[in-house]
Amino acid sequence: QVQLVESGGGLVQSGGSLKLSCAASGYSIRPHAMGWFRQAPGKEREFVAAIAWSGGGTYVADPVKGRFTISRDNAKNTMYLQMNTLKPEDTAVYYCARARYATSGSGLDEYDYWGQGTQVTVSS
Repeated sequence: QVQLVESGGGLVQSGGSLKLSCAASGYSIRPHAMGWFRQAPGKEREFVAAIAWSGGGTYVADPVKGRFTISRDNAKNTMYLQMNTLKPEDTAVYYCARARYATSGSGLDEYDYWGQGTQVTVSS
């Protein structure tokens, strides 16, 4: 059974940092691209970042470019999202997801398994 579990969320002041983790079980993440998405109250789920199967290719959404870094450790079956210089508008539930293929983009339909999410709240 494929399972993705996010951790590392919390409450942080504007300008602060958090590092999210996504631990996978039930399968190896190695052949798959992985992604992070977020959903703020009253808004649609939006793409944050994606990383190819090898970790060699990353794709980051414009609102977080230069502040967020996506990475993965295939040996640990885990993906990460380092979030720096956080802003109140980054407040959302953050979800990790497994892509269907070795590379992926920003479309929700490119991902087939999702975690339950972890709350990130940035105070001003």
